[in-house]
Amino acid sequence: MIYREAGQFKTTYASDQQLFPILQDRVFVIGFLVFAFGVMPFIGTEYLFRAILVPFLILSLAAIGLNILVGYCGQVSLGTGAFMAVGAYAAYNLAIRVPDLNLIVVFLLSGVFSSLVGVLFGFPSLRIKGFYLAVATLAAQFFIDWLFARVKWFTNDSSSGSVSAPPLEIFGRVFDSPEEKYLLVLAFVCVFALIARNLTRGAIGRSWMATRDMDVAAEVIGIRPMAAKLSAFAVSSFFVGVAGALWAFVYLGSWEPLAFDVNRSFQLLFMIIIGGLGSILGSFLGAAFIVILPLVLNQLPRALGVSLSTEMVSHIEIMVFGALIVIFLIAEPRGLARLWAVGKEKLRLWPFPH
Repeated sequence: MIYREAGQFKTTYASDQQLFPILQDRVFVIGFLVFAFGVMPFIGTEYLFRAILVPFLILSLAAIGLNILVGYCGQVSLGTGAFMAVGAYAAYNLAIRVPDLNLIVVFLLSGVFSSLVGVLFGFPSLRIKGFYLAVATLAAQFFIDWLFARVKWFTNDSSSGSVSAPPLEIFGRVFDSPEEKYLLVLAFVCVFALIARNLTRGAIGRSWMATRDMDVAAEVIGIRPMAAKLSAFAVSSFFVGVAGALWAFVYLGSWEPLAFDVNRSFQLLFMIIIGGLGSILGSFLGAAFIVILPLVLNQLPRALGVSLSTEMVSHIEIMVFGALIVIFLIAEPRGLARLWAVGKEKLRLWPFPH
């Protein structure tokens, strides 16, 4: 078979610890990146970039951040939208108050500010867990929503509360076309996905997973749950803050606090549940599912000749999301990523019994 690792031997520690130990996986990933960077900008349409690829990539980055906290460290959070808002408004204020600052630095600093806020609201995780922690992070969502809606300094004294991002100018080049915005976001997502993958494979990732599985036992073997939980909140909020800045500057262009309300937090939580908790790939699969499903539900009635109102389609979308979450929690709690892994395992053994 084409997907078979027979004859691929590991002769060094480096080869044994590489990201993709099977040759076919490495070839697939390299080919996929070559296609994404070198081919897609020339064959994609404006609608594909604006409505599908750019939001998919940014939401994937935010889902990776949330997955680090929930999937790898086991700390339930319902305030991810608030941390995205912190990143968006931090980037906005840095861009207009320090106009000479490079936009890439602005995005990274927005992640730092979001990380600080995440650590602040992560302190309750040292004493509470489960549903109590979820309620605490939900309180953070409502507080930050109120803060950005009421304190006019964050919106540069805007009377309506709506703000507009400055032009996407990096190193003297304005990223204005959909293709350029797509490549900018894709570069950010690739770098951050690689960072997340290496973090979760290292010592800090093992401390997160040990804390998730049993924090008392982790403390017995020398892991400090306090450091593990706060570091997970910090790294997760950093990723989410950068995603919030990209969502505001690249995708929306202009926004108001309602763009990062509690619905955004639930949407990201649905992504990692459907895609797979504790999986970087699951973050991408869940984001793709959440982005594509509404488009399919909008177009399917027309294709079948059924006339439905926009409100009805919206209600159907919510019901489908709820039903799918229940199905995944019952049939495959580890989501689409686990189904993908099972398929690969069967391919590696086919046609032998297993």
